[in-house]
Amino acid sequence: MREEWIEKIPESGKMMAANLHAVADLKYEEVDIPECGEDEVLVKIKKCGICGSDVGRILAHGTYHFPTIPGHEFAGQVIYDKTGEHTGKRVAVFPILPCFACDMCAEENYAECRNYDYYGSRRDGGYAEYIAVKKWNLVELPDNVSYEEGAMCEPVSVALHAIKKLEIKEGETLLVTGAGPIGLIAGMWAKSFGAATVSYVDIDADKITFAKSLGFEEYDGKSFVDAALEGTGASSAIAAAIGAVNPFGRMVLMGNPGRDIALSAKDYQNILRKELKINGTWNSVYASHDNNWKDSLQAISEGKLNVRQLITHSPSIAEAEKAVKMMRDRSEFYCKVVIDNEK
Repeated sequence: MREEWIEKIPESGKMMAANLHAVADLKYEEVDIPECGEDEVLVKIKKCGICGSDVGRILAHGTYHFPTIPGHEFAGQVIYDKTGEHTGKRVAVFPILPCFACDMCAEENYAECRNYDYYGSRRDGGYAEYIAVKKWNLVELPDNVSYEEGAMCEPVSVALHAIKKLEIKEGETLLVTGAGPIGLIAGMWAKSFGAATVSYVDIDADKITFAKSLGFEEYDGKSFVDAALEGTGASSAIAAAIGAVNPFGRMVLMGNPGRDIALSAKDYQNILRKELKINGTWNSVYASHDNNWKDSLQAISEGKLNVRQLITHSPSIAEAEKAVKMMRDRSEFYCKVVIDNEK
């Protein structure tokens, strides 16, 4: 056992963070640098993505307690590990903290843990200079993967999990409803698995234009597809996907609904008569036998996925509140917003 630092933290023991004190009360302020438990390391956060779910969490719904530092998509460098094992490593962080005691954990279905904790909503997350992280949650970045790309490993892994559920085969066609970051990354994965075409629908014409700039297509509203990924959580989008999928086709529901979902009798009958296979998904796989995070980083490292082209905004932590409000109000076009702690 040895104590090893790659750099010293401020003598004051303080850091800057965007700290949520109540709904719509995100304060950029000085807080204590967290102390490390026996199974934790201290990570200096370099980049942290602002997820669409953060917008609702910060401005509408709140976190599980206050104050909470939001942010579950982050990457950085381990600057302290009591054992020295991880000191200096560049890492991404799997945000779910399983209980390791329930039946789901016993099967390594950690996203379905019955008593999980979560960085950025149930405990402090990545809108900060430093974070204490469980060693089990660390995923080392390949040397040629940047911190920006590391911070995007969470949405990349979520997209991979969804696309794997669709079992895309060579030459098949895919419809994605919602041209946000995860939807676009899912399209990249589908193309890498052999999809002939990936088309999109979105209520925002600028998002469709952006998707087309990446080599995707706009859905024509009448063609049939082999599979569909629903990424909005909106009733109209779910109905559109059901109508577009061929008989015996596959659908994955991924979008978080902002309100109750309603299906018409016709849409429901379409599910029955087409004998559609429909799966749900909400996170990623982080198991010993199957790890979306390691697969995602490998694909980025090998150049199979270019996720940096999705980053349109790089605010500092001090600008986090402004960035979140911009996303809510859609006052500017954006795709992926990633906080840059090196500013």
